Amino acid sequence: MKGQQIDIIKFPLSPLAKAGILIKNMADNSHVAEHDHSKPHRDDHYLLMIATGGQFVINIDFENHTIIAPAMLLIFPGQVHHIISASKPVGWVLSIDPALVDKEFQLILEKGFHLPVSLDKQSAFYAHAVTLTGQMEKLQIAADKLYTVRAVHSILDALLGLIAGEIGTIHTHVKTKANRAAVIEQAFMHLLKIHYKDWKQPARYAAELNISVAHLYDTIKNMTGDSVSVYIQQYCMLEAKRLLCFTKFTVREIGYQMGYEEPVYFGKLFKKVTGLTPLQFRQQYHD
Repeated sequence: MKGQQIDIIKFPLSPLAKAGILIKNMADNSHVAEHDHSKPHRDDHYLLMIATGGQFVINIDFENHTIIAPAMLLIFPGQVHHIISASKPVGWVLSIDPALVDKEFQLILEKGFHLPVSLDKQSAFYAHAVTLTGQMEKLQIAADKLYTVRAVHSILDALLGLIAGEIGTIHTHVKTKANRAAVIEQAFMHLLKIHYKDWKQPARYAAELNISVAHLYDTIKNMTGDSVSVYIQQYCMLEAKRLLCFTKFTVREIGYQMGYEEPVYFGKLFKKVTGLTPLQFRQQYHD
């Protein structure tokens, strides 16, 4: 585990961002990176990459993704990631404050945008995405002018709407229209990301959402295919895997951080979910 940090580094939105968004042109060699993108880290904001040229290998939560342009990729807040290689990169990377992302779009993107998406240069979507992103980059320079920030936000909303529509077309099981079940699912996911360490019982989430446990169970089961309890466990184990792989915390300490007071129970649950003991998982990623 040589070279591991005490905890996973988490970066906030850059101070260079204007009103919650920063557009970086990958072909601009004059840009100086604010942190080392080759080291595992996470961000408190979205990272949207629209690549019009080049080839990349990026690791996101233990999986290597090879991206050959034209393509786009979305990295969600909290995901541990790092760049393994980048050859002749052309395009943009957008850092986006989650507050700027429409709630309906968030739900669609989180359900359907977990892998790089290849783009067709001849498609209308590609032409629109490139035009909108390029326009935002130009406006970013003049963001101090009256109403320019509002214009950038409007263009961003249009771009995310196009992307949500494209993802909804690719993944036909993703609903593009918000309904009561989708609202409950989104609210549950939001609470889970905040309270997963302390709230292990479905009843706690149901009470916060002012619905019955049975209603919450049926909704999450129908929307995701998993029960509420399984979803809670899977989210906790994903965070545990991140800590096992990228920090020096002991298994016992990680179990405590995940809200499990009994190390033996944590170890058994981890193996049930992942098929490996915590130490086996850690060793697997450091051989």
